[in-house]
Amino acid sequence: MKLLRFDLKMPLYEQLYKTIVDEIRQGKLAPESKMPSKRSLAQQLGISVNTVDTAYQMLVAEGYLESRPRSGFYVMEIEHLPQQAEVFGQKEEKEQPRWKFDFNTAGIDASLFPFRTWGKIQKELLYSKPQLLNRGQGQGDAQLRVALAQHLQQYRGVKCSPSQIVVGAGLEYLLGLLMPLLGEVIALEDPGYPKAKQVVSNFGKQSVFVPVDRYGLSVENLCKTSAQAVYVTPSHQFPTGATMPVGRRAALLQWAYADKNRFIVEDDYDSEFRFDLRPIPSLQGMDSRQRVVYITTFSKSLAPSIRIACLVLPNSLAECWNSRYANYACTVSRFEQQTLCCFLQQGYFARHLSRMRNEYRRRMLCFKNELERCLGNAVQITGEHTGLHLVLEFSKGTTEQLVQAAQKKGMNVSGLDSYQTLSNLLTKPTVLLGYGCLQNNEITPAAELLRQAWKEFL
Repeated sequence: MKLLRFDLKMPLYEQLYKTIVDEIRQGKLAPESKMPSKRSLAQQLGISVNTVDTAYQMLVAEGYLESRPRSGFYVMEIEHLPQQAEVFGQKEEKEQPRWKFDFNTAGIDASLFPFRTWGKIQKELLYSKPQLLNRGQGQGDAQLRVALAQHLQQYRGVKCSPSQIVVGAGLEYLLGLLMPLLGEVIALEDPGYPKAKQVVSNFGKQSVFVPVDRYGLSVENLCKTSAQAVYVTPSHQFPTGATMPVGRRAALLQWAYADKNRFIVEDDYDSEFRFDLRPIPSLQGMDSRQRVVYITTFSKSLAPSIRIACLVLPNSLAECWNSRYANYACTVSRFEQQTLCCFLQQGYFARHLSRMRNEYRRRMLCFKNELERCLGNAVQITGEHTGLHLVLEFSKGTTEQLVQAAQKKGMNVSGLDSYQTLSNLLTKPTVLLGYGCLQNNEITPAAELLRQAWKEFL
């Protein structure tokens, strides 16, 4: 037995256990060979008998050794075991690049999170409602669903009862559960949200892609497909920022009404952040025949790591949902659910949204002004009325060149073409700049660095 290399950070029994495992794996300890007695091995290594006994008992429990009464410990016969790194396929994770400025469209300013209020509510719930440690209702706690129904009706014009609402851990999770309830062919916006495309693919559905223009998804092109459901972002099309006008919304609803098996999935992911006027009412609120599935998330308004999203199902799909998922547990912690419930009912969420909207609007105007000053008239900037990213359209270069030039200067930007699937969509070189993470003191230097990166395209 080789001597232990004592490691103060690891208990001695664990060191001995690992040493013996390594020797068995490497074939240095043959099957059926007898191990030293606990006392003799303890003397040999200068450790206590209890330490050796603990290591031996671990090895017996895992099947490396066999304890034979009045005989001792013997090495068990084991098939060849590869080294640990091979078993688990361990690979070193690539370190994420550290950007000088990260214009990720999903980013938010974490400093705006209502830490004190959220923490106070959670603390009170933790001490006053220990029953929240028990399993709740699969669709989400009834109190939260009542609060969500009232909130969605007041702020988004969504017409629903609490029984139609399902609470889940994020949009992708809820979309995944929804997929088996829809048809086999799903239409997606192009360009569009890549995670929706991935969910459709993961569940074996066929995707058809419908081009987007300045009014959102083209219903005329949708009618040419065999789609039985369509996924849309009508209030703030991602990533172009287009808002679907009421006429096209009505045409989209007529498409759904033409076949009893057609449904529209309305993703209302960041409608709270509309800066020019009141947020546009939802498409679901216009639906008179229950063909729209409404889905929204609190990732933008609260934080991406608070995985709370909700689905509003038409009555016909709600029945199918209940029959299929009746035994599923809700994937959101009940403490998080009840915290959000109190946050909504006590008016904190409305005040929080107002504060965020004002801050992001001020930040957007400042950033847009700095971009116009630095980039001049060669760039057309849109998307300033809603959402947390701007769309920049250039007249020179290619999208790929613009993205690479920014990255060389240490800035993370995304090109519009990375969200496109149809190769025949002709667009000008276009990049997206999310400003959710951008701090106030970073706006001017960020715009100046973008000017330096893109000077040859201006």
